[in-house]
Amino acid sequence: MSVKLIQDRLDSYHCQSSIEEEHAVREITQEVALAALGRTEFFKHAVFQGGTCLRILYGLNRFSEDLDFLLREANRDFELQPHLHAVSGEFKAYGYDVEIVDRSKPGIAVRKAFLKEDSLGKVLQLRHADKSGPLRKIRIKFEVDTNPPLGTGMEIKYVDFPFVSSVTVQDKPSLFAGKLHALLCREYVKGRDWYDFLWYTSQEVRINYGFLSSALRQPGPWQHQEVQVDLKWCLEHLESKIRSVHWPEAREDIRRFVKAGEQPSLELWSTDLFLSQLRKIKG
Repeated sequence: MSVKLIQDRLDSYHCQSSIEEEHAVREITQEVALAALGRTEFFKHAVFQGGTCLRILYGLNRFSEDLDFLLREANRDFELQPHLHAVSGEFKAYGYDVEIVDRSKPGIAVRKAFLKEDSLGKVLQLRHADKSGPLRKIRIKFEVDTNPPLGTGMEIKYVDFPFVSSVTVQDKPSLFAGKLHALLCREYVKGRDWYDFLWYTSQEVRINYGFLSSALRQPGPWQHQEVQVDLKWCLEHLESKIRSVHWPEAREDIRRFVKAGEQPSLELWSTDLFLSQLRKIKG
């Protein structure tokens, strides 16, 4: 019965390719993990953030790989392992045979763990499995920032698969601020960042400037600088970043995370497109 629940969920995606099928199985696994975490004390301490948060709980139309969280308050002694142990038990009830490896290191603020699963693909009916073999091992990274920037906004959301559970998430202005921090500070081009930028600007999401300012004071180009972050500052620095991006490279990074029907839209990616979207940001 538990495997049938996962199978029915997979069938609802109407996947058109093996890569879509792989993303769908990973996303279903992410949902099981989130619901399981909601049954622990985890969300009394942590807040869900990042692309997977935007995808599952706010409707972003791209797939994502990792589960990212930040603590409500800094706590260098936070331990991820007890929560992961509870998640592992929940997975077994739904037909998963998972390995969860805690890769957290002493003295490093970001706690990391990896969930690996290679049995589910052997029992699910996959319509687009590669001829070369079964579904690749599912691999999901958990990250928890134990020394987060100050000033995040948050709200309660609910997931209803595989059971109803509550999840504490960043609100959209804080998520947008976090994404702008990534866009401005990341040392390489990540197309998924720019795809999300298009979503935020099309939704006319405002920016949590306090959270962005706090994030910029952490390690990065503006570390320890008392920059006055406001709309003017953001527009100036984002325009400079947009003009520096090699858009064919950015398109290729995002391509495997969007469905086939959206692929033609990626050909529109250009400096002009993103400058046009930049003008939609409001104070």
